[in-house]
Amino acid sequence: MEELVRYPRLTFVVAFLILWLAAWIGSKLSVRLHGIAEDLRADYSVILGATLTLLGLIIGFSFSMATGRYDQRKNYEEEEANAIGTEYIRADLLPANRDHTRELLRQYMDLRIKFYETRDTEELKRIDTDTTRIQDQMWTAVSQPAVAQPNPVAALAVGGMNDVINSQGYTQAAWRNRIPASAWILLMVIGVFANGLLGFGVRLPNMKLLTVLPLVVGVAFFLIADIDSPRRGWIIVHPQNLETARAGMK
Repeated sequence: MEELVRYPRLTFVVAFLILWLAAWIGSKLSVRLHGIAEDLRADYSVILGATLTLLGLIIGFSFSMATGRYDQRKNYEEEEANAIGTEYIRADLLPANRDHTRELLRQYMDLRIKFYETRDTEELKRIDTDTTRIQDQMWTAVSQPAVAQPNPVAALAVGGMNDVINSQGYTQAAWRNRIPASAWILLMVIGVFANGLLGFGVRLPNMKLLTVLPLVVGVAFFLIADIDSPRRGWIIVHPQNLETARAGMK
């Protein structure tokens, strides 16, 4: 399930087909069992309404989870840009390594922008490897002068570099924070049950009408998966703050 929801468009197609199949099976069972007795129709309507309400609540809750994670990724992108830009200015506090530190920060900024833009798995692995390497070099560039001549000014530069490295770790954690697979399974199970009940309750099965609810719910699933997917969706976090900060680091 986790692999499926990484691809929002595939999620929509699979969800729509499964939900439509559930509605179709429900309609066939209704025909075979001669439908619902009229004296039970009111009770059935209550059950169907409660099920659809529950489905709507679960969809709303999942959408809220997805948007919360999206906002978190945006906030950490802004924090990364601020941390790198601040450390770029603080490099003046290290006269011996100022130019070298700034060059490393420019390279690091380029890697962070690529991290947000790439959708290729192999390229992402290379970016992660290069990011770790540049982080080690940046830490060495600021820690060696601080160890050689400990003073509050050098400590300020070291603290800024620590913020740069920490902000990247927070970003990585936010990008891995996805809607749990168990929540997706629960969402799909309730959706199948609701569409099955809907198909079972129709008096005269009409496949065009039975397509409406699976289509609407499928679109909702697509939107949730799209927002929750950092790389595969249409709604992604663009590194606007990082690009702005990089433009000022010429």
